[in-house]
Amino acid sequence: MTSERNVLGGELEGCGTDPMTGFYRDGCCNTGPEDIGNHTVCAVVSAEFLAHQRRIGNDLSTPRPEFGFSGLRPGDRWCVCASRWLQAYVDGAPAPIVLAATHERALDAVPLDALREHAVDVPADPSALT
Repeated sequence: MTSERNVLGGELEGCGTDPMTGFYRDGCCNTGPEDIGNHTVCAVVSAEFLAHQRRIGNDLSTPRPEFGFSGLRPGDRWCVCASRWLQAYVDGAPAPIVLAATHERALDAVPLDALREHAVDVPADPSALT
């Protein structure tokens, strides 16, 4: 899919296509200089996470048709800003994440141990989680 790397050092896997996610709306948590929000954490959003994001001014559940955004529902996979995920983590409302689809640049903001703590995927080599 991409030559980008995930937080485990492997090839970055896709995050989600229904809805189509990613800063570049390519289904991956790719990033680049235009992505000032660092949309690199592949989250499986929960109701608690969505409510937390709304409380902190990052409403991800309200549809915004003018931007082609239908709003997220619990269970959707979405590339979220690393700093927003970390804020939810600190506040006790982190969403589960997919390590294989979380871009290595997430580590600029979030410690790997925090990501591992909430991982819902198991890599082919589980020793990568230790």
